[in-house]
Amino acid sequence: MFKNVFGSGFLARTAHVILTWVITLILFLHETDLRKQEEMGELLQPVLFVLLVLVSVLLYFAVSLMDPGFILSDDRDLQYMLELTGDKQDMILPTTKSLQQRRCGSCLLQQPMRSKHCQTCQHCVRRYDHHCPWIENCVGERNHRWFVFYLIIQLLVLLWGLYIAWTGLCYVPTWQLWLQTNGALLSVTVLVALLSLIVLLLLGSHLYLISLNITTWEFMSRHRISYLKHCGIDENPFDRGAFHNLWGFFCVWGTVVWEQVYFREGSNLV
Repeated sequence: MFKNVFGSGFLARTAHVILTWVITLILFLHETDLRKQEEMGELLQPVLFVLLVLVSVLLYFAVSLMDPGFILSDDRDLQYMLELTGDKQDMILPTTKSLQQRRCGSCLLQQPMRSKHCQTCQHCVRRYDHHCPWIENCVGERNHRWFVFYLIIQLLVLLWGLYIAWTGLCYVPTWQLWLQTNGALLSVTVLVALLSLIVLLLLGSHLYLISLNITTWEFMSRHRISYLKHCGIDENPFDRGAFHNLWGFFCVWGTVVWEQVYFREGSNLV
């Protein structure tokens, strides 16, 4: 389920953890509301903040090390789909017939619909979304849900940290003294604000695409994807409505045979 922690993403993971705890330490060392509450013995918020930071780090490692849905052997979902659809395959444009037997040119394995070969990971990934350099792993069928949960928790930590850093900025008569006094905390404030904006935009884009039941790869490259390029601009064969798309993403566990959804036979779990 998990990859080697000392793999190619070791430096990225180490930098993430160090940066997270250095920022947390700076927030505790300066005269922020967090530090004042700790000194007064009011430990509820400091403890909750540290626990939330810890949860964000654990989720980061889980998403980073988790198998995103690597295809390691020939898949049988396609054969199962063909048995169910029978002659109905003629209902789809002829170009899709080539998809029914496609094999990856790199790993030579049969690719279920919506999968893609990642040149960085050197594996085909089920319901491939994108390869994220932040976690140094692909985001796919098995870890996409956890990736979104991680973004939510990370955004909460960053916004809370931004508020804490802001409370620690103190007034000093001159700009030079103000920068000397608040330099470290000001740097943290700017960095956390920038990261908050990035995570907010990333989370918003993922929630939007999830509500449409389309992946980042499909959204960006639909003109090159054989099972989508014949569809209209506003046509998505996997869209079942925003509510059902979100429910299926967050609440339904299991592997979906996307060929069945494409052929309008339903999305039975296997």
